[in-house]
Amino acid sequence: MTLRIGAEEEFHVVDVESGQLVPRGRAVLDRLDRRGFTTELQQSALESNSQVHDSLDDLYADLAGARRRLDAAASSLGLAVVAAGTVPLARLSPRDVTENDRYRHMADEYRKVADEQLICSAQVHVDVPDRDTAVRAMCLVSPWLAPLLALSASSPFWLGADTGYASWRTMLWQRWPTAGPAGCHASAQDYDAAIEELITSGVISDAGMVYHDVRPSAHQGTLELRICDACPRAETVVLIAGLFRALVHDACERLARTDGPLCDGRHEWLRGATWRAARSGLEGDLVDPATRRARPAPEVLRRMRDHLRPALEASGDWDTVHALLEEALAEGSAAHRMRSAAAAEDLLAGVDLMVDETRGGRAGRRVAPATRLPDSPVRTGDARPYRRRTAAGGAVGR
Repeated sequence: MTLRIGAEEEFHVVDVESGQLVPRGRAVLDRLDRRGFTTELQQSALESNSQVHDSLDDLYADLAGARRRLDAAASSLGLAVVAAGTVPLARLSPRDVTENDRYRHMADEYRKVADEQLICSAQVHVDVPDRDTAVRAMCLVSPWLAPLLALSASSPFWLGADTGYASWRTMLWQRWPTAGPAGCHASAQDYDAAIEELITSGVISDAGMVYHDVRPSAHQGTLELRICDACPRAETVVLIAGLFRALVHDACERLARTDGPLCDGRHEWLRGATWRAARSGLEGDLVDPATRRARPAPEVLRRMRDHLRPALEASGDWDTVHALLEEALAEGSAAHRMRSAAAAEDLLAGVDLMVDETRGGRAGRRVAPATRLPDSPVRTGDARPYRRRTAAGGAVGR
């Protein structure tokens, strides 16, 4: 059984000279064929939606193509797009909410939480047989979501300061009333009743504001992963998609073999596991879902991959996921790479690196990817030149 996959990616819009976040998403969209692209709550962000695919190769080609189109549109305006949880250089402005009724309501109702929504994520959709299966599968995949967050961690900086976290986006995101672990539900009817209670209570205005780490899609027959930062490298999105598809495949197989409960109902530890992944990324310990004890991130992720090998092989994803995971562990998280660039030069160098990686650049890679994926859309040295400050404060082409 091969479950189809798709992805949604959010991108920050930055000024190419200063690296500052700017509220010009609409201007970029106006330069695009709008199919597959849309606005976000803040005018400084855009969203790209992939098609539905059977293979990781095809998903990668789709994501890379969308990034090329976004880059071309942004570059024509002196802008760049960045796929990361946060960008280092940003200012808060409550006036930069995208103008539509739903977003305006969110800004008025949630105030500073909405004002500070200068964050971007990557979401993965995987087909499920039916909504009951989706709801029951949430319990089975939830223990393994924090390691996926660690793979994506790309937001160490917030408003010009180092937060000490690998994913500060996670800490900002968890302020929304429905963010966090999904909890256990016996059926789709049970889950939908819980969501309806949230709506009728006035806590949220619609089902689209259910921001659990994983959720059944409100409009598609999919289970949706929502815990991850946006990822500078498209390969990271593909890696996460492969692992999440395997988790869903494994959960569906287990549910098909039994009518009884497969979850022990103990989800109290999941929020702590998410905090640990947000704090450390790939560079520290994670909570091992099998033992619920601290273990080094590489050990947890390799154990996860090996545990999912039957599901990965069933989808034809084993070779790609194996190689991409080893590369990710060798390179470190995007948060680590961004910090290293900023430490060597300044915060703008961190922005430059994330722009380059979003474009597909491979500068600074220690490991050549050994996967079946197509070549990245832009190779080292091929990216359009963008600009950064010199020590004297001028600008030079890089």
